[in-house]
Amino acid sequence: MHPLKVVFVHDVVCGWCYLLSPRLHSLAKQLNLDVHHQCFTLQASRKAMLEAFGSMGDAKETILGHWEKCVAAEDTPRINIDGMRAQTFEYPHGMPGALACKAAEMQAGQQGHWRMFDRVQYAHLTESRNIGDSQVLRSLAEEIGLDMVRYDLDVLSETTQQAVKKDHHLASKLGVQSVPTLIVEDRWLINGAQPIESLRLQLQEVRQHIG
Repeated sequence: MHPLKVVFVHDVVCGWCYLLSPRLHSLAKQLNLDVHHQCFTLQASRKAMLEAFGSMGDAKETILGHWEKCVAAEDTPRINIDGMRAQTFEYPHGMPGALACKAAEMQAGQQGHWRMFDRVQYAHLTESRNIGDSQVLRSLAEEIGLDMVRYDLDVLSETTQQAVKKDHHLASKLGVQSVPTLIVEDRWLINGAQPIESLRLQLQEVRQHIG
């Protein structure tokens, strides 16, 4: 059975992506999926946050409201709404985390990207840490075993910034408008953090379709 290519389009600050990632890990093993990652930051700057939400305080409260819906759909309780609400730092946008994940990919491939993505999301949604802080992200990169000399170069490089922009462009070109989205074999889109059995059925249907 040949691997089925699945592109996981995500944003590090996305609660629904946090729900989908462990489900996709399980399905990758069970269904022989070749998982790739594309960054898709819904707000890529503080300015974009203000344009979308009006104020940084309103941004945080609106997003924590989304987290409440995510909590209701979790397979295992991990999201810490009260922990994040208690923090005094501004709710971060996704670009610093996207650059960190892409820097991990530069030296450790798709699996490195996924390890960094999962660690950044855990820091954000469970540990209530500020993933908009470059030093926090650096500590996470070190924790997962990246070469820190290379990480420090890659995370600030123009190449990495362009790679993140390219991810967004490619996903948009295929019709992605929200996260999480799975792009299967560069043709089929599966939207949202669907239950694992629903995902399994759709992925098996694609495999049957392509033979």
